[in-house]
Amino acid sequence: MIKLRNITKVYGEGNSSVYALREINLDIEKEEMIAIMGPSGSGKSTLLNIIGLLDDASKGNYIFMGNNVQNMSIKEKALLRNQKLGFVVQDFALVEKYTVKQNVEIPFAYRKDKLSKKEQEKRIRQTLHRFGIEEKMFELVYNLSGGQRQRVAIARAVINDADIILADEPTGALDSATAEEIINIFKELNGKGKTIIMVTHDKDIADNCNRIINIKDGQILYK
Repeated sequence: MIKLRNITKVYGEGNSSVYALREINLDIEKEEMIAIMGPSGSGKSTLLNIIGLLDDASKGNYIFMGNNVQNMSIKEKALLRNQKLGFVVQDFALVEKYTVKQNVEIPFAYRKDKLSKKEQEKRIRQTLHRFGIEEKMFELVYNLSGGQRQRVAIARAVINDADIILADEPTGALDSATAEEIINIFKELNGKGKTIIMVTHDKDIADNCNRIINIKDGQILYK
């Protein structure tokens, strides 16, 4: 599903260059649930951004679901990202002045195959019901708790039926009880065929995953 070969990311040039990633080799299979762990500045978020087609490697080869990313245009990557990937981040990245419904429906605007309004409404209601927040559908998101906001963010991430969910510290802003609820949602999604790739500092959270990738100084640590 995902194959990274000798992926290197360098910022700057010459004496001022900084290596964020060095010669990363990684395979991720369909329906895995993976945690990427490492100290701040280790390169884990950079790796997630490259996997998510949000950033480009300086060198190396990336095959994403059979597509050679290096040969793709910006438009092609954007289309693939919207069709196949969903993103969840620590600070939720919701539009505060929008309702829950308005936030969740944003990805519909970028679909190549447009859905009817009726189908959009049906999909939104089903997704919000699935995550226990259907009654908040017309609530402004700034009135919601942290856990409810993250549920909205996850609903937005899966609304287009993404195959892969990328989560960057998805429980970092939550208390332990709420964090456990959110992780259980990810486990449920994984159990229904979604591939989950999660960056976390929390070993307890990582232990819920099938595999843990440890990164330090831009390199994968092999035990």
